[in-house]
Amino acid sequence: MTSQEVAEAEIEAEQAYVDHVHERLEQSAEVARSLVKEGYERGHMGHEGGLVERDAMVFQASKRLAALNAAHDGLVFGRLDLVEDAPRYIGRIGVRDAEREIILIDWRAPAAALFYQATAQDPLGVIRRRVLRNVGSTVIGVEDDLLDAENAPEDMVVVGEGALLASLSRARDSSMHSVVATIQKEQDEAIRAPARGATIIGGGPGTGKTVVALHRAAYLLYNDRRRFEAGGVMVVGPSSVFMSYIERVLPSLGETSVSLRSLGEVVDGVRAHDHSPPVAAAAKGSSRMLPVLRRLATSPQRGEPTRFRYFYKDDVLVLDAKILSGVRRRLLSGQPRNRAYAKVPEALVRELWRQVAGERALEKGEEGFADTIGGDDSFVDFVEAWWPVVEAVDLWRTLPDRIAELANGAFTGEELAALRSSWRDGAMTIEDVPLIDELRYLVGEVPETDDEGEGGPKQLMSFERREHEERDERMRSTRSIEDDGYAHVLVDEAQDLSPMQWRMLGRRGRGASWTIVGDHAQSSWPFPEEAQTARDEALANKPEHRFRLSTNYRNSAEVYDLAAKVVAYAVPDADLAEAVRRTGFEPEHAVVPGAQLEPTLVEAVARMLQDVEGSVAVVAAHDDLEWLAVPLGPLLKEHEGRLRLLDGLDTKGLEFDGVVVVEPDAIVAESAAGWRTLYVVLTRATQRLSTVATSDTWRSRLS
Repeated sequence: MTSQEVAEAEIEAEQAYVDHVHERLEQSAEVARSLVKEGYERGHMGHEGGLVERDAMVFQASKRLAALNAAHDGLVFGRLDLVEDAPRYIGRIGVRDAEREIILIDWRAPAAALFYQATAQDPLGVIRRRVLRNVGSTVIGVEDDLLDAENAPEDMVVVGEGALLASLSRARDSSMHSVVATIQKEQDEAIRAPARGATIIGGGPGTGKTVVALHRAAYLLYNDRRRFEAGGVMVVGPSSVFMSYIERVLPSLGETSVSLRSLGEVVDGVRAHDHSPPVAAAAKGSSRMLPVLRRLATSPQRGEPTRFRYFYKDDVLVLDAKILSGVRRRLLSGQPRNRAYAKVPEALVRELWRQVAGERALEKGEEGFADTIGGDDSFVDFVEAWWPVVEAVDLWRTLPDRIAELANGAFTGEELAALRSSWRDGAMTIEDVPLIDELRYLVGEVPETDDEGEGGPKQLMSFERREHEERDERMRSTRSIEDDGYAHVLVDEAQDLSPMQWRMLGRRGRGASWTIVGDHAQSSWPFPEEAQTARDEALANKPEHRFRLSTNYRNSAEVYDLAAKVVAYAVPDADLAEAVRRTGFEPEHAVVPGAQLEPTLVEAVARMLQDVEGSVAVVAAHDDLEWLAVPLGPLLKEHEGRLRLLDGLDTKGLEFDGVVVVEPDAIVAESAAGWRTLYVVLTRATQRLSTVATSDTWRSRLS
């Protein structure tokens, strides 16, 4: 038999096994569908117990059905031939036959660990490791690694060039895919790290940090589902573009219950997708913003009254600025502004009562006085005007007018101007979301309105009833702000997080275990030491497990050689991984006069689309995107879904078969972290890279 015939025979044999597994999967799905149907039918039992039983059955069965449906694509991807045991098939989820015997092992199960941990140097009882390449439920190829030739039977077939190198040459599309079939040993060790504490995954571009972290989330859910599913797993990435890119990975691994959030979507009810300009972004993210927000949360709001006069019998009772300031300090001592809301009337009544003299004080007593003044519209109006309930977003909107006053010299004139400019049109950016979260924490939740619909404000109910309501309000406010944490927090591109963003995430991970992924050489945050301090506070002395991924699987060596020179110029101690493959295509560079930039760019992009099969990105400085969209418009429309126009920050975590970089010098000049950003941009290319520019200063600086 020829090698082609041998391979086809092996594919046919594996297809028969895969068909058997899919038949069992479909039978399991049919059982789940019938349970969903039965659950709804039980809802007609006509009593509360029936409804509860229905909801529980429908929820569990629907969850199982979703996992089964998500696992269809590439369900069976691996096989182990062992020295002392029957072959093991490895897949995205576990499957049993009609006799409850395991016919497919979940990749996260201990029995599947050999698939990732065995090597030719230490085969661990594995003779042959086989990867099955699938399209849907169809086997289209097999790739073998012979790990223990001495124990291999004479008739054992070995097919292909090795699964990993074969997978590296395939075209990318607009989504990240699971690499569960080609995980390498050092990656597997990070995936299976202890659940407690913080797992820190480092390494240069293309080492698989992101996909390893996502597989780790699936692994944790598999091994301790009760803890992590009940408490929740939150995956945080740099942008909505990135989250769209990775959203298919966890469902393909059988996990559909993880919360995926970009940094602009971490806070419930708040959503932002764009970045602030660099100077404003650095100011907003700095820990210098903290005292500004604290002053804003505790200071009087503009327009609040500063004096109240009340005529009681023959007395003129006055709350002047000094008295009101003292009341404010006492009310805010140890509690947020909105949580103190219910105590305001009593505190003000007490100050007024102290001014009531003689027999008039004995007439009704303090409670009678409180009832009298509490029903007076002038007092009600004053209380509502002096201590209004504040929303964090509304408070944030006052910052443009108050930033200089509140900053108290913490920011330079350039920074103040940049901040005002970024807030001028009221647009919320990714860097504003942590500020709103901080204010939300500082002022507390907005108290609920009076359920009984009384005419007066909730503050002014009777003292006896208010005592119970205050306790309930305090418990509600405490739960809603402080107990919104997760069981596990996964942070990707962590090197870019500002101190304020670390504070935002830290609130959601106080009791959590963490997975933190990053590479300091790719950082867009200009003050790493300040961010490190904030990160340490967020982790709160949790034990750390560190892993370094050393092999660059993404970039060709030709592309990475250029990128490595760029980062070495800016970050001499950068963690440089080893690129494992060559394509024979060096990066191309076109330097042209300004008038020739547009036609040269269009030609370069069209040629890139012809040269690579998969995805292509055109990357430029943020301020250039608008005008570039005009000449590139026809190509973007014709190749929608395959061709993207992005700025440097939005390429974080992504990869493309071909990348065309426009004006690299403009990307470098865009921010203090410009060289690092250019490094990120260059390392997005898996196959081909080209640059089109009117200047070539950046290359002249490379050694």
